[in-house]
Amino acid sequence: MRRISFLLVCLLITGLASAQTLKKYNLAGSGCSYYNYCEISFELTKSEDSSAIWTGECLKEEINYGIICVKLKEPVTDLTMAEDLMINYADYLKTSFKITKVAGYGKGHRLQNKETTRGIIDYWGDLDKNNWKIKAWTDGKFIGFLFVYSLKELPETKVNLFLDGFRLPG
Repeated sequence: MRRISFLLVCLLITGLASAQTLKKYNLAGSGCSYYNYCEISFELTKSEDSSAIWTGECLKEEINYGIICVKLKEPVTDLTMAEDLMINYADYLKTSFKITKVAGYGKGHRLQNKETTRGIIDYWGDLDKNNWKIKAWTDGKFIGFLFVYSLKELPETKVNLFLDGFRLPG
């Protein structure tokens, strides 16, 4: 009886662990990559200034995971200006996503503690009552805008692994 109970517990733990496994994915030929619980199919478009933009999202366990990756046509060497550009882009996305409430951008983040990057974080709410958490990253050559949203409360630890799992080329 103890052996069967032990075996059932092991199977349950193994099943739970594999259900929430992070995997590294390449971001559709951009040179960027990301860690996620589900693979995202990306669509490539061009902006008005001919910057390449990859967009996509996937759904796993009632949480939507999305990425918008922009390869800037004209790199920005001043990281303060790159951060401002990233914030302007995030502000533009608020309208597209029908965001109705925001906490306000938290600045000063560094992707993998690299001083050559800048990052922001925010919590949003939309018209459909979804809870959002976003993080955006830039090195002046790329902007990676990552977001999660759900009607349920977001599991911070789980979504943070995705939001911090963006990787720039090089």
